[in-house]
Amino acid sequence: MFSYLKGLLVGVQMAVPQRPLLTLEVNGVGYDVQITPRFARELPGTQEEFQVFVDLQLRDDRLLLFGFATAAERDLFRQLIRASGVGAQLAMALLSTLALEDLVQAIVSGNHKMLSQTPGVGKKTAERISLELRETLGQWREQANLQVVATVGLGGALLEDVEMTLLALGYTPQEVVSALNAVSSDMQFGDRGNAEAWIKEAISWLSREVAD
Repeated sequence: MFSYLKGLLVGVQMAVPQRPLLTLEVNGVGYDVQITPRFARELPGTQEEFQVFVDLQLRDDRLLLFGFATAAERDLFRQLIRASGVGAQLAMALLSTLALEDLVQAIVSGNHKMLSQTPGVGKKTAERISLELRETLGQWREQANLQVVATVGLGGALLEDVEMTLLALGYTPQEVVSALNAVSSDMQFGDRGNAEAWIKEAISWLSREVAD
């Protein structure tokens, strides 16, 4: 029904923890749109013209608008709520915990530990999300031109261990993706079944990037 709303940003309320409500005035009508805490931190000042991509959901006989910074985030939200046991609020929590590319990567690669960083997502829920959406999001990611970890020989539990170790060392998800892509493209890197070797090579690459 709605694709996006464009109007004056009136303000943001935090009536319910972790569920910011953005108020947008469009042609004299104020719309309350639930957004993620991540999105709320990126908002401009009030009374500025602002566009938010939206999805309209019917919940308990109420119409609720959910808002996103980009059309891709809105489309990912729509994919997430198709998974068994994933409602709108859990989908919003996933989008707030992980950046779009990192969330898609975690689902496609089956990185349950990364998905479980989201409050309310346990191991079984993470496994179900990955199982049900892996193929669809793998295709969608290519169509949306999102960055992919092209790590030949690195997948499943091995990829999960490598990613989580690098994140624990303080690297950002984007840095981890870039490093693993760089290591994977290095044809001289032969020890592909060894998590420690991947981690060592990734840290080495990241150190060179910082030095440069």
